[in-house]
Amino acid sequence: MAKQKKQPLRKCVITQEMFPKKELIRVVRNKEGDVFIDETGKQNGRGAYLSRDVSTIEKAKQTKALNRHLNADVDETLYDELLQHVSESS
Repeated sequence: MAKQKKQPLRKCVITQEMFPKKELIRVVRNKEGDVFIDETGKQNGRGAYLSRDVSTIEKAKQTKALNRHLNADVDETLYDELLQHVSESS
């Protein structure tokens, strides 16, 4: 009998809910200070997870939560990319 692989869980920085890693969007700040969406989930750097929900991304934008979690200035265009990412995947 094959052993079931455990799903890694991560917490959304806005809703504080735990989700399987695959269901969240990872945003990363690398050593150079660039902030971007991590499609693979394996990029080096400080990561923050957001649930794939328009209202969550809007709230992140309003509260500037990613700025705090990543200790970086998050550009407004990143939120537009996140919203686009969510609308494509749904």
